[in-house]
This record gives sequence, structure tokens and C-alpha cells, in this order.
Amino acid sequence: MNGTGACIARKDKTVLLECGHPGFGAAGMELADYAELVKSLPAYHTYRITPLSLWNAAAGGMTAEQIIASLRRLARWGVPAGLEEEIGRLVTRYGRLTLHAGTADSRLVLLRADSPALLDELAGLAGLDALQLRRTGELECACPAVSRGLLKQELTRLGYPVLDYAGYREGQGLSLAWTGVGLEETGGNPGTFGLRPYQQEAVRLFYGMGGSGVVVLPCGAGKTVVGLAVIEKLQCETLILTSNTTSVEQWREELLQRTSLQSGEIGEYTGERREVRPVTLATYQMLTHRRSKEEDFVHMSLFNERNWGLIIYDEVHLLPAPVFRATADIQATRRLGLTATLIREDGREGDVFSLIGPRCYELPWRSLEKQGWIAAVECVELVVPMDSALRSRYLYAGGKEQFRLAAGNPSKAEAAAGIIAEHAGARVLVIGQYLDQLEALAACLDAPLITGKTPQRERNRLYEAFNEGALNVLVVSKVANFAVNLPDASVAIEVSGAYGSRQEEAQRLGRILRPKQGENRAYFYTLVTGDSREQEFALRRRLFLTEQGYEYAVRTAGPQEEALL
Repeated sequence: MNGTGACIARKDKTVLLECGHPGFGAAGMELADYAELVKSLPAYHTYRITPLSLWNAAAGGMTAEQIIASLRRLARWGVPAGLEEEIGRLVTRYGRLTLHAGTADSRLVLLRADSPALLDELAGLAGLDALQLRRTGELECACPAVSRGLLKQELTRLGYPVLDYAGYREGQGLSLAWTGVGLEETGGNPGTFGLRPYQQEAVRLFYGMGGSGVVVLPCGAGKTVVGLAVIEKLQCETLILTSNTTSVEQWREELLQRTSLQSGEIGEYTGERREVRPVTLATYQMLTHRRSKEEDFVHMSLFNERNWGLIIYDEVHLLPAPVFRATADIQATRRLGLTATLIREDGREGDVFSLIGPRCYELPWRSLEKQGWIAAVECVELVVPMDSALRSRYLYAGGKEQFRLAAGNPSKAEAAAGIIAEHAGARVLVIGQYLDQLEALAACLDAPLITGKTPQRERNRLYEAFNEGALNVLVVSKVANFAVNLPDASVAIEVSGAYGSRQEEAQRLGRILRPKQGENRAYFYTLVTGDSREQEFALRRRLFLTEQGYEYAVRTAGPQEEALL
């Protein structure tokens, strides 16, 4: 107990961080290492310490003693004894179970424990019997190698994380080198290529973990380059899975521009092409395609089409459930997850942890901003009023319809036009959820619209016109949430979103994070209808960005006072 700390630690594993405390910012960054922000209110932010947050901290090298010492520094009235004990119990579980290749039989993997009592404890847990886990010694059990992924998944769910030392296949070799043509400068000579320091560290830590893990970096920080660097280090054939066709094209462009690979060595496995080559790019949508709910997934065999030495899961937070199931079967292949946030709105972060790997590297967004690698962003929530007609409809609507009415508030068009006028000459993205709203906005703003129905060729033409400055305003649906390379976009206006999706808010802000010429600043506006259910969801949407240190200035449409949240 220090009497002046910024936090109140509670026995239920929640931590309250006082927003008005002088140490608020530093304390929030420290808590983010081992806790998750779950509520953001004006007076206090609420963090929750979970088994997964502690195991990811442990994977990064933190000990229970370090976590408890951190809490003791931050907690105004001390750390409840029960909480210290719980942290110690959970953190020390990480590393007690390890998985190894079968010594005499390659069809088996061996689960080893640091004490007989731990294996005795596991024997009484429901859910492991179906995996044919069989005791073979005082400190060892055997399991069929085909159940390697399912075993890790189930043990994580039961609260017993496993360190996987069972090894990986090398995969088919691939000769790949960096090239110096048209690559960004990194402090060296023009036209030369070098990884940024944090990218080098991410690759080092992934490789040091043995071959499975997740790298967490904000949009615009060069996650794709980290993926290329891992391929270059491993020199093996690679399957790259990503979120959409636009992303496939961007990966292909990066591979051709930054490496010695030739066009014929890179395959695209999408709705338009079925190419399987030494480096193959595919979409999650393609992998999960099936003709009916009763039939098998048509293209899941891609996982076994070649002797892959590495699988890269781009935007791993979007990984569909069927791909989790396929991933459980290929645990002998190295796996790299890339993402801007580990948050999954379906709550399956534990499956990412067990099947792709633990978080092996993460760098806070604000740290990258201070180093100039991403733009400094000002976040503003603009509260837009309802007119009397909309208010009358809203009052008599049901819950879901109330949110839909508030999100589609026609007054947002005028507010968006005002923001665009305020940033005259800037490249502006107007992003929303509902097609009718976006069509009306595009007409009002006299700007082109990109949706899921827009042909890929037309999307590319509009993106190129935007990047070249021929277009200053582009209205986009959620298809632009991911993997859209618009480096000069400096203003984003979010007019509607998917309820309280923290993941979506982070991705949308990420559209404007690439470094800018001059002052290196960008602006993120989210338009929210006042006195409506949309405001409740807006609080949840910004949780992840609040955890990263972003503050939202709240303004009312029109000349009003500002407040910080």
C-alpha cells in the first residue's frame, strides 16, 4: 500500500484506474501488460486480470513476482492477499506442462508435467478422455500426434496452458532473399532495405519461441514486412491466409517488391484463381466456402496441397471457426499470427493462444507514435442531435431498431460535410456500416462509394485515384476495415459501426495511421447520435484504443464546449 497509487486492486481480479490521477497514463500502459480493459467511464477505467492475460504476460517473460510488484506499486490501498495468491497460481501454471515428440513412436506426442500430482489432477478432468490421453510414467502421458492441437486447446480451456516443444517439420525449402529495389529507407542509404528495430525484435522473439506465436502491431507499422522477414529467415514454402482479395494483392506486391521471388513462384488462391505455388496467398472466405451447410468445406485441403514449412495467419483476430478446426490438425507446421489487436468479438482468444501460439511480441501504439513510425491521431466523438421526426420514431421503436435509427441519423451527413470542410484539401475516408446510409452520404458529399458489391478492378481504380490525389473523399463500407493501403488518408469519419466492436474501431483508426508528410498528424472522428443507445455502444467500441492511450475529445455538432473521455 502506498496511499497515492493510481489504482484500486480488488479481490475479484478487477483493477480500477482513476482517470484524474497524475499517473493515469503510465499506470494504464503498465496494466496493459497483464490485464484487459473492460470498461471506460469518466471517473475510473476498469481492468480485469484473466488467465489468458497472465499467460500472455508469462509468454513475454513476466513472472508472477513482477506482476504482483507492479500491482503493489500502483495499488493505493494494497493488493488483496487473495488476488496475489490467484495471480501466483495462474502464472506458475504456465510452463508446468510441456509437449514433446514421441521418442520411439512418431505417431505419439508426450505430455510431461513437473509433478505427478499435476497429472493426477488432469486425470480427473472431463474432456480429456476423448483425446486418448494415456499415462505412461510418473511425469508423462502419451497422446496420438493427430490430437496435438485439440489437446492444447482443451487444456487451455481447462486452465492448464501447454508449452509445445514437439517440434515442426522443415517444409519444402525455398530460396528467398531481400532485394533493394524501391524499398523504404530505414535510416540507411536510399534504395536499401533494413528492418526497423521493432520488426527485427518481433522476428527474433517469434523464432526464439520455436515456431508458433502472434505478433501484435498497429495498422501501418509493417506487420506484412515482419511476415516476409520470417519467411526469409526460415527459407521454406509458405501458405499465407488473409482477410480479402485486396489484401492478397497487397501481399503479392510486397513479395515481388521486397524479395527475390518471381511472379511464377507466388500463387493466388481466390474466387478468381486457383494457383498453388511455393508461396500461396488465400483468403479465409475461400477456405470456408461450401456449397451447403451439410457439405464439407471445398478448399480446406489447401493446408495439405504442398509441404508447407510456415503458415501465416494475417488479421488473425478474424480467423473463422472452421479454420481453427483445420489448424488443430496441422500443429507440426510453424504458425505466425499477425494482428493489430488480439481482441475477438466471439471470445475465442483462447483458441488463438492454444492453436496459433501465445503473444510473442507487442509494441504499444503510442510508443510507435513517439518514434514517428505511425501518425499521431486526434480522436473526436462528435455528438449529433436527432431532429423531431427521428426522435418520435426512436421513442416508439424496439431496442435493435433504436440503435439502427440512431446509427443512420440523416443529420450525420451535414456533420460529415462540416468536418470535410474543416479539413479542406485532406484525404478523407467516410466509413460506415449500412449501405442505404452510405449511398445517401456519397450522394450528399458527391463522392464515390466502395462496398462489397464493387468489383475488385473498380475498387483498385478508386483506391489508386485516392492515393494519387485525384480523389480527396472516399465513402467506404466495412470492406475497407482491413488491409487497404491508403497511406495519405489523414482523416477518417466513422458514421456507423457494428454495435460495440472494439476490434472494428481499432481497424478503422488504423486506416489513417501510416506516417504523414510534415507534422505527421491524423484525425479520427466518430459520429454518435446524442441521447441514444448508440452512445452506450460507442463507449465499448473505444475500449481497446483507450487502453492504447488514446483519448476522445467529445464535441456536440455546433459551437459547443469540448470534454475529454
